Amino acid sequence: MSDVIPVNPVAMAVFIFFFLLVTVVGFFAARWKAGDLTQLHEWGLGGRQFGVIISWFLVGGDFYTAYTVIAVPALVYSVGAYGFFALPYTIIVYPFVFAVMPKLWKIAHAKNHITAADYVHGEYGGKWFPAAVALTGIVATMPYIALQLVGMQVVIKGLGVTGEMPLIVAFVILALYTYTSGLRAPAMIAFVKDIMIYIVVIAAVWLIPAKLGGYAHVFDAADTYFKAKGGPTGIILKPTQFTAYASLALGSALAAFMYPHTMTAVLSSSSAQTVRKNAIFLPAYTLLLGLIALLGYMAIAAGVHVKSASDVVPALFGTLFPSWFVGFAAAAIAISALVPAAIMSIGAANLFTRNLWRPVVSPNMTPAAEASTAKIVSLVVKFGALLFIVFLPTQYAIDLQLLGGVWILQIFPAIVFSLYTRRLNTPSLFLGWLVGIVLGTSLAISQGLKPVFALHLGDATYPMYIGLIALAANIVVAFVLSFITPRRASV
Repeated sequence: MSDVIPVNPVAMAVFIFFFLLVTVVGFFAARWKAGDLTQLHEWGLGGRQFGVIISWFLVGGDFYTAYTVIAVPALVYSVGAYGFFALPYTIIVYPFVFAVMPKLWKIAHAKNHITAADYVHGEYGGKWFPAAVALTGIVATMPYIALQLVGMQVVIKGLGVTGEMPLIVAFVILALYTYTSGLRAPAMIAFVKDIMIYIVVIAAVWLIPAKLGGYAHVFDAADTYFKAKGGPTGIILKPTQFTAYASLALGSALAAFMYPHTMTAVLSSSSAQTVRKNAIFLPAYTLLLGLIALLGYMAIAAGVHVKSASDVVPALFGTLFPSWFVGFAAAAIAISALVPAAIMSIGAANLFTRNLWRPVVSPNMTPAAEASTAKIVSLVVKFGALLFIVFLPTQYAIDLQLLGGVWILQIFPAIVFSLYTRRLNTPSLFLGWLVGIVLGTSLAISQGLKPVFALHLGDATYPMYIGLIALAANIVVAFVLSFITPRRASV
């Protein structure tokens, strides 16, 4: 039997229509909440004028991505309950956002900080430690952008289109409207994207179980499947998975808003109160994520068999839904790649321009030159991610994204702790960051780039998220060194 999926003209026509719709929206965005796009805070932060509704869609749009819609059900399809660690992670993260991010927003707004590394420079001075923070953010983000391409690639393949050309065309369009409209483009498109995703998921969790004999049958089928499969899988967590599950959830929550794209979305808000209100209402996305994860069990109950678990969601929709809805769902997921990819490239470009290029290479550059440089870098970042996918196996992007989480956690002390204490200083934070990066990278490589390392304490073994182990070492080094060196001076 051939693995080639025939092109469905109806599904393809619906997909193209919605893709063209968001393209028009992306170019129109430059006129929306108009500002001087030759200024970096206007192009890269939308003029810091997004209210509660826009920010809600924007943060949700770059936090819940195409890769989320593809990867979470794929993980649940492969390993069962363990794949649901994303749920407690999003439950933990919003109280953190409510408590910490408004305080950071106030300082960033008062001092015109555009990036996390700007904030570090404002608190500690110098250029090399902020540059290290910026470089960490850029490197951690690149494979994340590449994974949005993976999500889009899976969807396009599910429509029967092979080859790289559709992906290249999609990201040329993305590059052009991001260059033209800056952060306003993904902010506007996020409206369309989230409404479409909600429609797709609600229809799926309502209609698919009805076609399969109800949720009881879905869970029974998944339970039977995992029992037959054996190993550390099942619809209930095994005791040996508890610490890995909990540490992945906690570590992922602490890392989530350290990434440049989520930081950019927060700093683009119009007020600290807007950030707080978003933290209150964003858990609606957690409900959505839980429903998305259930698609993995539904695929098992529907008898879906795929060579790659990433193909599960397109295969499930292709099996159970009419062509027009398959096209609509594919467009929703593909657009879910465009929004975060745009914000990620803008966040990385802001970091490069403000915290690497300007202080190290061109300290006298004008604000207009800053914005111009950031626009060009955003193009380079997107096409770098595209080349990553075209010329390297997908597995590399996935593996590096796991490392990205380990790396981005290491800027947590410099960003968060410095909001609450002046005890920490630059040498201690810099050394703590270095220890965390080296230890986290070494442990991940020793595990074949898997995210969990088994800690042996006496006769007991506790599998733990490597990012959290590295962060603990980072914090210990930073605080111990700070107590034997002078407090940081006011900058």
